[in-house]
Amino acid sequence: MDEEIKSIQKVIEISQEIAINYGFQFFAALVILIIGWQLSKVVASLVLKLCERFKLDITLSKFFAGLAKTVLLVFVVIIALGKFGITIAPFVAALGAVVFGSTLALQGPISNYGAGLTIILTRPFVVGDTIRINEVIGIAEEIKLAYTLLSNEDGERIMIPNNRIIGEIIFNSFKNLIVEQTITIDYQSDVEQALDVIKQELANHSGVASDPGAQVGIDQFAENGIEIGVRYWIPTRHYFELKYEINMAIYKRLTRAEVSLSYPKRVVTMTDKAQQLNASGEKV
Repeated sequence: MDEEIKSIQKVIEISQEIAINYGFQFFAALVILIIGWQLSKVVASLVLKLCERFKLDITLSKFFAGLAKTVLLVFVVIIALGKFGITIAPFVAALGAVVFGSTLALQGPISNYGAGLTIILTRPFVVGDTIRINEVIGIAEEIKLAYTLLSNEDGERIMIPNNRIIGEIIFNSFKNLIVEQTITIDYQSDVEQALDVIKQELANHSGVASDPGAQVGIDQFAENGIEIGVRYWIPTRHYFELKYEINMAIYKRLTRAEVSLSYPKRVVTMTDKAQQLNASGEKV
């Protein structure tokens, strides 16, 4: 019983000694962490407002704000550790060893982050732009360090790793997407009237972008008729809806103007001998 009491007293004495020797340091470190955390949020907010004042892209603004917050928190943690007499040199060495050892395993994610940083800094496109990479077309919704999120008219969300973007050819058409098609009319139709009808319809339609303007002209002289080339820009978010609507409007206008649309035709010419054979009932 006496030994148990002595053990309890010894534990109490050690606890008191730790509290006296390290209590103040722990309290000071906790205060530093709390103040640093709050200060980092204030600094991030100030950086974000400063970027907005200079009208920087929202993705770039958030990146700078997050970077400022992270850097400040790192310094706060270093100061807090110093209150316990802990130096960061061993931690830096250990971190370097871990990073070196995991470089190969994390090569993919690290390359994504590097590519994301390149996209954010160089800004080949921003949120809201329509981009095409290889066969993928969509509107940029979010640009993260690891990936870029696109969406299309069907509501699909397309996630592309950033290392699949950097190094590829990027087509950026901003908020619009081009429609390129041909309309074939008969050689007997009035070509100038057909061109005027199509131009007027595109000019009067509210969905067609005025800059750049629509382009309408003779594309080529084909066997079946004259091919009229039509090029115009419409908002990407309503691409197919507007394209089908405009096609119907052009078709109705051309019909009212009595412009005949062409289609493949085949003319069969029979010689006198073939007609005689056919008349006698023999196979032509």
